[in-house]
Order: sequence, then structure tokens, then C-alpha cells
Amino acid sequence: MTWLTANWPIVIVCAGMVAAAVIDWWKFKVPNKLTFPLIISGWIFGLANTFGLDAGHGGIGASLTGTALAFALLFPVYAIGGMGAGDVKMTMGFGSWIGAFYGFGVADADPAVPNGMGVIFWAFCAGTIAGGIIALGMIVVRGNYRKNAQHVREIVGDLFSSSSLGDVAEKANRRRSRWHRLPYGVPLCIGFVGYLIYLNGGF
Repeated sequence: MTWLTANWPIVIVCAGMVAAAVIDWWKFKVPNKLTFPLIISGWIFGLANTFGLDAGHGGIGASLTGTALAFALLFPVYAIGGMGAGDVKMTMGFGSWIGAFYGFGVADADPAVPNGMGVIFWAFCAGTIAGGIIALGMIVVRGNYRKNAQHVREIVGDLFSSSSLGDVAEKANRRRSRWHRLPYGVPLCIGFVGYLIYLNGGF
């Protein structure tokens, strides 16, 4: 059995991430017609594994848990206006497939199989780091250091002075026209796909 045959779900989820990143770069939006099918197909894949497909180590429970974990990781950032809903749903699609494929990584089942929830978490961390690096690069190229420093001060101040997350998001939306926009699907894709490549030894 070739690597591709044994790991076709990884190829599918990577293709979905790349497609989402390209669309986000082009339109600054990840469409529902991509994200919802990615999420739901991950659940169907998990359900099929539960009923004996045997194309991974997870099932519907791990798929749903992976979806929920991905939502929990990104929702706070979305709630304060740091990214779009499409980025959250894109990550939920990643979580649904990774959970269905890797499962919970139960050691007595197969110690070589990573914990799918850990894969989701560390891929998210890699995407966050990629986003920070890209954002710093944009600041260096475009300059306006004082303006960017002022934005950071305002954001941090809002987090401590606002009465609710909704209030933080409202203030962020009022400033949005002054921001240098970053299609966050791009660094998320870099982090997710890059981590999977690392995890699988470069494929």
C-alpha cells in the first residue's frame, strides 16, 4: 500500500485548506460552499469509520470533537473581530477530518498514531505563528510603525476596558477601515498543511 493510498484523507484536507487559502487571498472571504461541505464530509468520513470503513483511526466522536476543538480555538479571536467567520469554519473543517482520521490517539490501540486533538492544536499554533510572521513582514514592508503601534495599544486597551466581547468586536469593526488587511486563511493553511507535512515526514 502506497503512502497516498493509506493517507488519502490527509490529501483531501490539505487540498481543502489550499483552496480556502487561495480564495481568501483573492476575495478576503472563505465561502460557505467550501467550508460547510468540508465540515460535513469530515463528519461523514468519521461516521463511515465508525461503521467499519477502516480508513483511519478515528470515528464520528473524534470528528465531532475535532470540529468543536477547532471552533473553541478560533472563536475568541473571531469574537473580538480578529478574523472572519470563514476562517473559523475552515478550521472546523480541518478539525472534522483530522479527528476522523487520527482519532484520539489511544496508546493501547496504536502508540504510533498521534492524538488527533493534539494535531489540531499544534497545527493551530503553527498557523498562528505563520500569521504573526506574515503580519510583521507586512508592517516592515509598508512602514507606518507608529500607526501600527497605536492599533496594538487600542486593541489591548479594548480587551481590558470593554464590558463584553461584543463591545470589543464593535470597536474593532469601527477601526477596520484603517487596518492593513491580512487574509488569515493563508497563514492558517501554511500552519495546517506545514504541520501535516512535518508530521508525515515530508510525505
